[in-house]
Amino acid sequence: MLDWTDRHCRFFLRLISRHTLLYSEMVTTGALIYGERHRYLQFNKGEHPLALQLGGSDPAELADCSKMVEDYGYDEINLNVGCPSDRVQSGQFGACLMAEPERVRDCLGSMQKAVDIPVTVKHRIGIDQDDSYEQLLNFVDIVKQSGITTFIIHARKAWLDGLSPRENRDVPPLRYEVVHDLKKENPGLEIIINGGINTLDEAAEHLKQVDGVMMGRAIYHNPWLLADVDRLFFDEDNPASDQHEVIELLTAYIEQQLAEGARLNHISRHILGLFQGVPGAKAWRRYISENAHQPGAGADVITTAASLVTRQ
Repeated sequence: MLDWTDRHCRFFLRLISRHTLLYSEMVTTGALIYGERHRYLQFNKGEHPLALQLGGSDPAELADCSKMVEDYGYDEINLNVGCPSDRVQSGQFGACLMAEPERVRDCLGSMQKAVDIPVTVKHRIGIDQDDSYEQLLNFVDIVKQSGITTFIIHARKAWLDGLSPRENRDVPPLRYEVVHDLKKENPGLEIIINGGINTLDEAAEHLKQVDGVMMGRAIYHNPWLLADVDRLFFDEDNPASDQHEVIELLTAYIEQQLAEGARLNHISRHILGLFQGVPGAKAWRRYISENAHQPGAGADVITTAASLVTRQ
């Protein structure tokens, strides 16, 4: 999720779940080859397990970038074949690549040859008028020739002409049954479902038919949803007993990052939803919004804001 799941966000989420696989923002091959590579690839070792999502369409460039990602220590590399934005289309990557399954196959094949860590793909169930189940099956059949076995599927198609990226997250109807059926026809593949899943109960229902669940915006806006993931799905105690303990754990990280030149609002913007639904949450959000951007703002802004929420 561009501009959302940066390294600060991921470190914060890791304090709520030890085992959830976290994904980076999408990084383009051009950014890694020609830009500030370290800025895009740096992360805190406490973020593991961690996947980096690449955007690109040139097999050789994707192979080179995959090696960079592996060298930095990521646990997985994911190729984005699902983003519908105009900027992504103009660069010939993202969802428009679903029209070129052979190219996707070749890209993934080159990426796999370059690294030893897992390579996966994320895509939609279709694009524009090319959204039949048969076309999806054909796409998967061709792409799996690359040797990859993990497909993360957003259960909506993408309209590349006529809908904005935001509308593409909501307007095309969710068709979970398509992803479920795809798993039945491909039992040897790891199929992970994505799109509109808002609770852990919903995730548990999907896990009866697929191998994994990806949750994005629901977690970002209400991070405490992750709190029971370790207990329910990994048979392990949760790392934090409540939201206040998360803040206590986060404080040292904030102080370290500020000492290294980060700004508080670059971190605090990711934690506004932590107390979602709890009495005092509005005061928490207001205090941070009014103070985190001020010159010299420190970790005390966050601890003061948390004091406005009664500990249950």
